[in-house]
Amino acid sequence: MKSLFEELGGTYHQEGNYFLPDLSLPETAPVGIWGQRRRHYLTTQHRPLYNALLLGGKLNDHLIAVDTQAEAMFFQLVKQLAEQEGITEQFKAENQMEWVGRMNNIRNQVEGIIYNGFIYTSP
Repeated sequence: MKSLFEELGGTYHQEGNYFLPDLSLPETAPVGIWGQRRRHYLTTQHRPLYNALLLGGKLNDHLIAVDTQAEAMFFQLVKQLAEQEGITEQFKAENQMEWVGRMNNIRNQVEGIIYNGFIYTSP
């Protein structure tokens, strides 16, 4: 006849008079800023979808995928828009304040694109 612990499976450790299961969370990659923003959006605007992803064990994978795609798109679009507007390293060296202002405008435009394309959409 099997003991209770053999039937339940897993490993246990004793603390006082109690046997507690040895639990550990799987190692996951950290979620970046875009994934964190997606999580916030899901928790505030799409709670059922958030709960479905969480309970299905797919939330972290979803957030990491969104973060990876958004990050790649962000840098690609910033580079493309800077090239289109003629913002170069030479321009940066000649007029730093103007370069900062124009790059901030580009970054803000790209952030809007990322929010509408990745963060504020339903999968």
